[in-house]
Formats: sequence, structure tokens, C-alpha cells
Amino acid sequence: MTEGSASCSPAVKENRNLLSELGVVQVGVAKWDMVQVGVAKRGAAQVGVVAKRPGGKKRPLEEGNNGRHHHAYKPRKRRKAPAPPQSALAQLNEARPGLQYRVLSRRGPVHAPVFVMEVEVSGQVFQGVGSTKQKAKLDTAQRALRSVVSVVSVPAVLPPTAASGARRGAAGATSLSAELSADYTSDQLAAFADHALFRGFDGPPGPAGPEDGPPGPAPLASAVPNGIAQCYDAQVPLARPPASLDSSPCPRNPVAVLNELRPGLRYRLVSERGDGHAKSFVMALAADDGTGRSFQGSARNKRRAKARAAQAALCALFGLRPDSHLSTQATPSGGLQLHLPQVLADAVSRLVVDKFSELTDNLSSPHARRKVLAGVVMTTGADVTEARVVCVTTGSKCISGEHLSDRGLALNDCHAEIIARRSLVRYLYSQLECFLSTDSPSQRSSVFRRRDDSLGFTLKDDVQFHLYVSTSPCGDARIFSPHETHMEGQGDGPNRKARGRLRTKMESGEGTIPVRCGDALQTCGDAQTWGDAQTWGDAQTWGGDRLLTMSCSDKMARWNVVGFQGALLSHFTEPLYFSSIILGSLYHSQHLSRAMYQRICCPLEGLPCAYTLHRPLLSGISNMEARQPGKAPGFSVNWTLGDHSLEVIDAATGKDDLGRPSRLSKHALYRRWTRLHCKLSSTLRVQTPATPPATTYRDAKQAVRQYHDAKRVLTHAFHQAGLGAWVRKPLELDTFC
Repeated sequence: MTEGSASCSPAVKENRNLLSELGVVQVGVAKWDMVQVGVAKRGAAQVGVVAKRPGGKKRPLEEGNNGRHHHAYKPRKRRKAPAPPQSALAQLNEARPGLQYRVLSRRGPVHAPVFVMEVEVSGQVFQGVGSTKQKAKLDTAQRALRSVVSVVSVPAVLPPTAASGARRGAAGATSLSAELSADYTSDQLAAFADHALFRGFDGPPGPAGPEDGPPGPAPLASAVPNGIAQCYDAQVPLARPPASLDSSPCPRNPVAVLNELRPGLRYRLVSERGDGHAKSFVMALAADDGTGRSFQGSARNKRRAKARAAQAALCALFGLRPDSHLSTQATPSGGLQLHLPQVLADAVSRLVVDKFSELTDNLSSPHARRKVLAGVVMTTGADVTEARVVCVTTGSKCISGEHLSDRGLALNDCHAEIIARRSLVRYLYSQLECFLSTDSPSQRSSVFRRRDDSLGFTLKDDVQFHLYVSTSPCGDARIFSPHETHMEGQGDGPNRKARGRLRTKMESGEGTIPVRCGDALQTCGDAQTWGDAQTWGDAQTWGGDRLLTMSCSDKMARWNVVGFQGALLSHFTEPLYFSSIILGSLYHSQHLSRAMYQRICCPLEGLPCAYTLHRPLLSGISNMEARQPGKAPGFSVNWTLGDHSLEVIDAATGKDDLGRPSRLSKHALYRRWTRLHCKLSSTLRVQTPATPPATTYRDAKQAVRQYHDAKRVLTHAFHQAGLGAWVRKPLELDTFC
């Protein structure tokens, strides 16, 4: 027995005996000429065995393999990392070697210097700025490439300053093919050095750069690299890249994208509101283009607020929005559009939210609690900065049937959108009173002017009203999943059959239910009875013993046909429509457009000549509003331009805490209409045979025949489309004087 065998343990000997019985011969670790058999662990020393074929012969070697067997695991080939993209400086140097860059000036403090450099290319001088000489040199090269690469396409809706800046950026640049890429950071662009891209430098020189000063960054999407443009939707037309330069899009953080396009921008914390789990942060950044514009973003944490501020800046400066589905894009208006959709939507949202924060002491008031915020903003031209907030409201509940008032002293529907319309009507009454006053400044400040036929009034030119709602209105506009992105016709969701149907609000809670098809009440369109509306029934039954109120989506759809002015104001004015409807969250273009006007068959036969199916601009905002935590409060607040403070209304009773009627009640608005009717009886748009003291509220409304004819046509269209019939309130609610 050898020394090695003598040192073997009993366990090793037992394993050798077992292997011998199985017909397996052990081999050494270093001999791996045969196929490995047995169980081995990767990364450790492996002891293999060679299997014997039946009859005791070894497995023959495979031919064509130099006497070696194939191993079970083959080494993976390492993929070469893609080469880093060339900078604009390198690409320009390849196209025009030997360019000389000169430092023009150095300004600013020692810790934050600003260098200005210039380079001359074929007679054209380009300047750039940066915090270091290297950055200034790179910026100069980017501007030189941008002036030739960019295919400038200025839309008609750009502000005059942006259009003039775009024309200055295009000066001296030759016209290029539409298929040429605007990506001056791509390393593959060097292959096109002999293309018309770089031959543009040989063209006739345009206006020299120093005469106009250092060129500011042009707010054009065409100057954005393709790698960024493919991750974002450009609102300004982009130059299409050739197929060989096309790269797959990837999601990009807006902060990183903005830092690449505009390095050095600083973010600051504007405010921190709320406490605990309900905190809200507002971050802002200022543009470095000399305009002094500031962009804000709000969210539950600073990181997301910073990203939303950067997203707003990308949209305004470069016309870029995150690559999104069609469901999040704005639906253009069917009428006059004076503003860029996203700029208008963000401005309207910011104005309403800031006004509500001001009225509630920076959201510290107990009345700042809300689920839905709504407001109306008025613009008097193309300049959004001159817009004014007309009203701000909150609320998400309706009155109980037992608190109905037959004298018009209670608000029946305290949802924010409905209260906002009533506040706007109240504001229009005050504007008519200003027009009729003897004070000349008050007359000039009114939004109304007389019609050309001297019968009634109309809004002044370019006066538009924009409705903002912090979330999608209840009813048909909210019957979808928040994560749904596909087109409406695809899929078979549980609510697919109920979409488009008229819906009613629940009396003592949030949510809506479809109107009952086949019921005699719904088929004939009769009003609810006073006894049924005042009876409190079982919440789980479908009985007619509860007060039924049409959903906000259905009421807003009716405003797009008959106008938001209502029947009483129709005595004085022509139909008035919202120019835009803007949502702060839960915006879905297909569902909102269906709820607002697409479910209504067009054209509406029999519609009076003064009325039409209006299609307002529908849009979401860049910084989607965060969901409001907690239970919905039982009160509603309203404020109208000219009021000193908020009015707080108990949603269950339709009155304030002391039982006093609201300034938006039917009774209050009817009193103001009566005073105006006496002054304007000879120049009314609608002539009524009865005098105001002898008429009831219902008679005054019924006197406007065209308005009610338009309502009747719309109600018939809903019924004919199988969407149900409109539910009306008890007639006793409108019989007061």
C-alpha cells in the first residue's frame, strides 16, 4: 500500500468502492480530455468522471474537432461598448480644421465667471458663453452647427418675440433637405461632412454676429438633439433624421435633459405647505434667456417637484413634452385659439391655485380642505400674463332632499364646477351693471358692448373665459381607468357599455350612477315630484324616492350647446361658451372629448340659429396636481372678483352655517336680473310681454323661447342616441317671485 493510499480516510475509500461498482473510473483534475460527467460547482475545483459505453469501451472522439470534445459551457462574447458621441467641437473641427477661437470678454465675480468666445466660419461670426473657457468654446461650436443644421419652422401661434428670435437664428443659414438630421452630437454625423450640412458654411455670409450681440439660445425644437427629441414630443416641427441615424427612444429625466440643453440652471424651494403626510413642495427655476421667466413645479416631494419644474421649462423654452400617448395630448378648439394650448393651460392652473392659496392664508385656513378646486380665468388678448381670475370655488357634494327650498334660497348642487359657473354668472351681472353706470371708467372696464342691432349685448373682441377643474368632472368624463392609455375603441372594460350614458349624482356622497333606461320617468323626461325628492330612501335601492341631480359631465356638455350664461342672462346676451376646459389631473383626451361633445350627434337638427355645438380646447397641465388625501369636506367655498372674502356653504343644506341663503342662490341672482330688466326693457335681446314684478322665476326663464328650444333639441338628441333622458328638478323649486 502506498503512502497516498494509506492516508486516505475511510469515507474516501467507501466512495472509491461505490464508483467501481457503478463502472466509473476516477481521473485526475488536470486531465480534461474527455467529456465531463458528474456534478460540479462553478468557480471551484472540479473532479470529473469519464462515462464508459456498454461493453466497457470509451466514447469515440468526434471527427473534425482535433481530438477534443465540446465543452458544455462556451464563453460568451463580450459586446463592445458603443463609442461615445462626438461633441459639436469635434464635428466642427472635422468639417473645418484650423478654426481659431478667441476670448472676447470675461465678466462676473471670481467664483462665478462668464466667458464670451467667438469663432469665424466662412465669413460668419458665432459667439458663445460659458462658465469656463472650455464650455464657452463648446457653446460657440454648438451655435455654429445649429445655425446650419436647424431647419427653422416658426408656427403662426408663436409669440412675436419667439418668432423674431427664430428668424434671427435662421439668418445666414442655407436651406437644407428636410431629411437631414439636427443631431449634432451623433458620432455618425461625421460621415455627412461632405453633405450640404457643412457646405452651408461656404454660402454667402449673412449678417455678422457681433452687430446683434451674443445670440441668445433659440427656443426651437429643431436645435434639440435627436436623442432628446425622440424621448419628447416637440410642439415645434422637427427635422426628420434619416433611417440610418435613427436610434431607439429611451425615457429621460427632464432635469437631466434640461441640464444638457441649458447647463447651470439653479432650482430653489418656493414654498413648503401642509404637514405630515399631506405636504406639498413647490420648486422653481429661472430662465437664463434674459426674459426673467420662472417655471414652477409642485409635488409631494422635492425631487418630483424639481422634475416638474424642469418639464415646464422644456415645454416653454424648447417646445418639448415627455413622450406621451394621445390620451394626454390637448384637443384643439373648434373656434378662435389665441394662445399656445400648454402655455395657456399651465398659466390658468397656476392663477387659480395661487388665488385659492391667497384666499386661504397660504392654505392654513380650515376652509382650505377640499377634494375638487375649480375656477374661471378671463383673458383679453393673446398675452396670458394679463389674465385675471374671475372666481374660485371648491365642493364635491349635493343638497339633501329634505333641505330643498321652494323660494330659491338654497344651492342644490355644490360641486366646484357648478358653483364656478354660478359665480361667473354673478360676475357677468356686475359687468352689465358697470356698463349701465354713469361713470365712464366703469363703462370702459366692462367686458360687454352693445350689439350692432342695439338689441342686447355681446362680449368685447378677444375676451375669453377658461374653466379650470383640478380633476375630471364626475360622470361620463371619469368613467375610465387612470392607467388607461389605449384608444377608446379598444378593449372590453367593465364600463365600456356605460360610456356616454347620462348619469346622476348620489345625494349624500360622491360618485354617479347611470340614469334608468326604460323607466317611464326617464323615457318621457318629466320632472321629479316634490314629495319624492324630499323623501329619504334606502341608499341601496333604485327607487325614485331620492333627489336626482345630473352629473357635472352632463351639465358641462349642455353648456357647450346652450351656453353657460343660463336662461335669465339670455334676455340680455347671446350664448356664451367657454374657450377652454383645463383639468389638473385625470385628464384623458378621448374620454373628456366624448363627454363634452362627441357623444352628441352632429349636426343637431332644429337648433336655433344663435346656438351651436361648441368644441372648446381640452387640455391637461404639465404638472399634474397631486391627489388630495382625506375625506371630502362637507362644505363648499366660493369667491368672485370683487368679493372681500370667501363664502362658506354647508353642502347638505345649501346655506351657510347660520342658515342664511348664499349670494349665488336662485333668489339672489333673480333679484339682480329684475333690477337690470327694468333698466333695459326697451333694448332687450328677448322681448317679454309680462312685466318683471308680475312674473315668477320660472316664467322669466320660460320667456326665452330659443334657449329652451336648444335645450329641447339637446335632450332629444341624448334620448335618440340611447343615452337616457335628462332628469329635471321638481317644478315647485322655480315658482317663487
